[in-house]
Amino acid sequence: MKIKQYIHLLGMGLMLAAIPSPVSAQVFEEDEDEFVNEEDSDEGTDEDSDLPQGMEDELDQLLQEWNNKSYLIPEGDCNDTGVNPEFPRETYIHRLSRLPNVMEMPYNDIVRKFIDRYTGSLRRSVSIILGASNFYMPLFEEALEAYQIPLELKYLPVIESALNPKATSKVGAAGLWQFMIGTGKQYGLEVTSLIDERRDPIKSSYAAAHYLKDLYGIFGDWTLVIASYNCGPNNVRKAIARAGGNKDFWTIYPYLPAETRGYVPAFIAANYVMNYYCEHNICPAGTVLPASTDTITITRNLHKDQIVAMCNVKAEELDALNPQYRTGLIPGDSHDCTLRLPTPAIAAFIECGDSIYRYHADELFTSRKEVEVAQAQVSSGTSKASRKRSRTRTRTATVRKGDTLSAIAKRNHTTVKELRRKNGIRGNNIRPGQKLKF
Repeated sequence: MKIKQYIHLLGMGLMLAAIPSPVSAQVFEEDEDEFVNEEDSDEGTDEDSDLPQGMEDELDQLLQEWNNKSYLIPEGDCNDTGVNPEFPRETYIHRLSRLPNVMEMPYNDIVRKFIDRYTGSLRRSVSIILGASNFYMPLFEEALEAYQIPLELKYLPVIESALNPKATSKVGAAGLWQFMIGTGKQYGLEVTSLIDERRDPIKSSYAAAHYLKDLYGIFGDWTLVIASYNCGPNNVRKAIARAGGNKDFWTIYPYLPAETRGYVPAFIAANYVMNYYCEHNICPAGTVLPASTDTITITRNLHKDQIVAMCNVKAEELDALNPQYRTGLIPGDSHDCTLRLPTPAIAAFIECGDSIYRYHADELFTSRKEVEVAQAQVSSGTSKASRKRSRTRTRTATVRKGDTLSAIAKRNHTTVKELRRKNGIRGNNIRPGQKLKF
């Protein structure tokens, strides 16, 4: 089934986008050490690996996400006893080996630690993520398939954002795929004061697939691709160099940043729990079929309040369907913008015609396109004095035949000294026809 069909059926706030044009792998030559503290680059153990962003999100935050509030329902007949059974290591090894993946999914104590976290303290969050995956996984699979990369990478957003499209990290990464601004722009995502396409589920998914494909072109190893997706390829290169050139993730593990040491094991654990949740008595949240949606192109500035008032759509729903718009303004004057609405609202929008753009426009659009600069007000007396000084500064006298400086000074109510100063005269040398300032 194509993306459009998925979106139509699921009614998600997703905007269709063309696949970004190819970008040279050399875009990764930038310094990405902003993700790393110097101390994190020292040798580490499994005890000092940090939790990925998606494992730190609060349950309440996931529940407040609009799609989850609107379309997830409590578990049905599934009986979540809250009991998380323990299994021998051989069971985990066997289960991981049975996953239909291209990527290597080995087991060790670090992977087990993250599996226990997902199936233990985070089991309610996993339930919500499993429900939300019905919205997002088909989209992720389409984007990954377009770039011919392993479909198991669809679980990266689980550890990146816990499938929360509004997630923002402490270093400024945003959206389901947690793009930094610089990398997002390199892969065709617009980020301005008004638009942030890192939060657009469709565009960001294709950008992420493109980025992952280029990372594979650098390292030729999908585990290193995941590591570099987290901390940047430069940090992975440094770790490889410190490990004597060895390119095995588990060998360079001690030389990676703390979060990256936990990132790959967390990814393996996410693959495990998204496939074996039933064995751990985790019940996925149910989903109901959302209303269908459609898109319309906006070619003029439009405010969300105008849409809410004229198209019978709730502000919260409008924001969820169009997460790329950071403020109330949809900047159609700058370039064509895509607006996604429930199908009935699309019909209402078309029916409104120009009236939707005029609705409270004077109140909603206060940014001025042209202004006049005010002039300082002066009294009439001051104005006259100013004109008088101006005339005085520009008066001249023409030297007549037989004139002397003394005669000219007397005739024009000034002094010989002033005439000499203003005209640069030394002595008494003047000539007929010469103009003298006074």
